[in-house]
Amino acid sequence: MKYRVKFWVNEEPVELEVSANRTLLNVLRDELYLTGTKEGCGAGECGACTVIVDGKPVNACLVLAPELDGKHITTVEGLAKDGELSPLQQAFVKNAALQCGFCTPGFLMSGTALLQENPNPTREEIVRAISGNLCRCTGYVRIVESIEEVAAQYKGGAR
Repeated sequence: MKYRVKFWVNEEPVELEVSANRTLLNVLRDELYLTGTKEGCGAGECGACTVIVDGKPVNACLVLAPELDGKHITTVEGLAKDGELSPLQQAFVKNAALQCGFCTPGFLMSGTALLQENPNPTREEIVRAISGNLCRCTGYVRIVESIEEVAAQYKGGAR
């Protein structure tokens, strides 16, 4: 069975016919060619597929495409504006908060969602916010420090 869904991805309207068992991850990668969202485990355990749906971080591998109707989705491709990386993307680069890069989009999306909801998180809140994202390379320290750095910029009034 197919469902017609209308939603927004990175502020652009999308209208598709989707199968009931199709996931948001599949739609993003296979139909919209937004490949920054990665499939790691396919079971919601690793966070590589994290995107922001209506302001909340979600695992795209767990969201069925028919549930997208009326939703606003932001992917890692939507973070940069006018060719300029977002403050968090800039901090990740500056602080070398990535190595192989496979998990980076998920961490960026979880960190962005946190900072949108709470521009002044504590270290504990940052660790909790990224706890659903796994990385085998970095040890998390530089990731947490990058999010703290952007939060400190928010405290100073920069956005």
